[in-house]
Amino acid sequence: MKLSAPIFRLKRQAKLLARTERIQLAAALDRIARQEGYAAWSHLAHRQTANDPAQNILNALTPGDLVLLGARPGHGKTTLGLQLVLNAVSSGRTGCFFTLEMLNRDVLHTLRSLGADPDRVASSLVIDTSDDINADHIISIVRAAPSNALAVVDYLQLLDQKRSNPDLDTQVSALRNFARTSGQTIVLTSQIDRIFEAEGRSMPGLSDVRLPNPLDLSLFTKTCFLHEGEIEISKAA
Repeated sequence: MKLSAPIFRLKRQAKLLARTERIQLAAALDRIARQEGYAAWSHLAHRQTANDPAQNILNALTPGDLVLLGARPGHGKTTLGLQLVLNAVSSGRTGCFFTLEMLNRDVLHTLRSLGADPDRVASSLVIDTSDDINADHIISIVRAAPSNALAVVDYLQLLDQKRSNPDLDTQVSALRNFARTSGQTIVLTSQIDRIFEAEGRSMPGLSDVRLPNPLDLSLFTKTCFLHEGEIEISKAA
């Protein structure tokens, strides 16, 4: 049964419903689930577990991949990036989440909304929200992690926002070389140009990646695009 909206949007609807009608969140979630054709939220959540997009993406990745995860704002790319990290941790790997967009408290809040206890996963999870994030910084942290770590960087277009940082192409080249030689897997979330939505296509592609500065997109080994709850994973051309 296809949902009317992605899970993360249904959760937002439930939270809004709980506030406006002053009911418990659990009751609001169940009401949303019934609107979607399920008896309760637990049944709907089971559907999500059975078709876990983050796990599907992880299953498609191999050590040494440099992955571009692209979507328009509001389509859940950052949340999906965090879920990738959590899934990696739950399978015994080390996860690293670097963000130039979120504060530490926001990352922790999102982790909890995904059902994770930040304290319980702290030994296998690195959260970095510093202003020093660039390719060299990311490499220094991930190099110290055990083999087969997964790093998510949120997001691509912010890596060279500081004038003191190398240009975007130089940084992504460094990340590609490091991933290939170390066997660590790195995922960079990315903005998609708004013209994609104006054209009415069902899924963005590499040509839709917003590039304020030059970047050789062939540096990525795989791409993952997200739109309206649908995901498309492929090898980069």
